[in-house]
Amino acid sequence: MRLKAAAKTLGSETLGSEGSSSNGSATSGDRDTSGGRSSGVVAASGFPAAGLAGTASGFAGTGFAGTKGLGGNGLAVVLDAVSRQARDTLRQQAAAIAKLGERLDERFGRAVRMLQGIEGHVVVTGLGKSGHIGRKIAATLASTGTPSFFVHTTEALHGDLGMITSRDAVILISYSGETAELLQLLPYLRRRGVPTIALVGAPESRLALGADLALDVSVDREVCPHNLAPTSSTLATLAMGDTLAIALMRVRSFREEDFASIHPGGSLGRRLARVGEVALTDGLVFVSPDTAVSECVLALTSSDVGVALVRDEQGMIVGMISAIELQRAMNSVEGCLRASARDIMSASLPVVDEDVPVLDAEQRMESDGLPALVVLDVDGQPSGLFVRSRKR
Repeated sequence: MRLKAAAKTLGSETLGSEGSSSNGSATSGDRDTSGGRSSGVVAASGFPAAGLAGTASGFAGTGFAGTKGLGGNGLAVVLDAVSRQARDTLRQQAAAIAKLGERLDERFGRAVRMLQGIEGHVVVTGLGKSGHIGRKIAATLASTGTPSFFVHTTEALHGDLGMITSRDAVILISYSGETAELLQLLPYLRRRGVPTIALVGAPESRLALGADLALDVSVDREVCPHNLAPTSSTLATLAMGDTLAIALMRVRSFREEDFASIHPGGSLGRRLARVGEVALTDGLVFVSPDTAVSECVLALTSSDVGVALVRDEQGMIVGMISAIELQRAMNSVEGCLRASARDIMSASLPVVDEDVPVLDAEQRMESDGLPALVVLDVDGQPSGLFVRSRKR
């Protein structure tokens, strides 16, 4: 294979909401009769206009009381208390995930077999926060080898149901298990012969009982101080979705190469790609062995990668010139600017096979201080030039 070439001047060439938890009650905190504030975390509007000074009474019952204003070490005390509460929140979230794992039973295996056995897509649907989590679950499934997409439940009831076929399976997400739109969707899915899995926080709910399978994602309570905002419950639901995706990856023997094939963009795609897939084949600069060094300098300035390849009359690549060779020539070759490309080129070409992982090639270039590598095809012929990617 010959590298594509296009004419260049100067003797060189260019190669051419569901709201609250179903198993927790909403609490607003006891009233502070002296100040009239809730004993929960005070809202931003509770701070005086003058800044943070004098806010100690606003933190009653939260672990922040007793700062007597924030002079001296007062601010540090408050911030330390905030950090302690944040760590406690994360511990509660971790505990919720741990309990999720303890409850996992044979129904999870049945769910994996169901999703593995379909010929179509895994369709995920939900409303409110459950809908947001559903979008992430569908995206994770799709990016790990299980064709999947998200359908908004209300849109499904107004025509998008036509996107779902009997070859698909549907994951319905509702922490309460009583979301009216999802319950309305179930009979239509059943009539079309679509298998269903419910992710619910209430195993005895109508959605759980109406679906073919139900996976329990219940939590003891939300980490929201009022037990209202979906937090622990959405985390548990997301974790269950991720766990399903990873289980499907394993049963399908989804490899790193498979992952790379559907992640071609960005730094992740480049890291998993092979050299031949990202090698440059157009816009490369060529000079002949007899090209004057002065013209080589001009040729390098027109190169996007700062490298010129030296090609003989038979079209063979016989050397490479970069700033490294030019600097070496300036220091050692007498009458450098009157010399030719053959006098300064690196005749020992650094080459790499096109099926080598990009990460391996970049590590070699880093360790050996190489500006580029000539890529060889399966027949051992030059097919392009590999250069390290610019930082993104």
